[in-house]
Amino acid sequence: MAFFKSMWIAISTYSILPSPRTKWNEVNMRYSVCFLPVVGVFLGGALLLWHWVCRALLADGILFAAVAAVLPLLLTGGIHMDGFMDTIDALASHQRREKKLAIMKDSHCGAFAVMYCCLYLLLAFGLYHALYQTALIPMICLGFVLSRAVTAFAAFTFPNARGEGMLYSFTENAGRWSATIALLTAAVCIGCMVWACPAVGSTSSAFAVLTLLWYRSMAKRQFGGATGDTSGFFLQVCELMLLWGTWIGGLL
Repeated sequence: MAFFKSMWIAISTYSILPSPRTKWNEVNMRYSVCFLPVVGVFLGGALLLWHWVCRALLADGILFAAVAAVLPLLLTGGIHMDGFMDTIDALASHQRREKKLAIMKDSHCGAFAVMYCCLYLLLAFGLYHALYQTALIPMICLGFVLSRAVTAFAAFTFPNARGEGMLYSFTENAGRWSATIALLTAAVCIGCMVWACPAVGSTSSAFAVLTLLWYRSMAKRQFGGATGDTSGFFLQVCELMLLWGTWIGGLL
């Protein structure tokens, strides 16, 4: 029963999908982050459906790309983009570590956050438009699952910068197999991507792994570890890099 309660908590926290009301306690939250990739399955299915509708109706690639770029924000409630923007504001401040952590907790939105959010969506739009007429959309759908699997792995294995907050609540009592489950999920995704298309799958997976290594170094250097905001930041960057990897791999 606790297994399903962990899943409901993950789904209700990281998506707009309806789920049964579940009490947040140590037992029910133990494996919640492990179920983050389940939200990726939902996002991937929605993108596949939208792509099929656009192709069936002979819709213009601009329309497809515009909806595809904002689809993850709409279906997740923007929780990860919120972390992305908070982290951007903190990094742009060039302040000491304690000040950066305080900036991330501030509910106000700075100019750099807005600019980089616009830049992110513009790049995503362009990449989706470039990929519209290709057969690589399913690869992007798998990328939604992979990005969340590696985000979960990072949450379980990186030091926590604050020792408090939502991420800490989710991971402090995590089962000892949590990181292994996240890693195995990521490995299965990579295997499926490489099997489906060796060039594209290898390129996209390499981009995801390199982004994870960069994130580990950046988070420890800038903040002393991970937080809920930096996890959202990483997930967004990882998804964008997977789009770049898919597009570049398709050119090989």
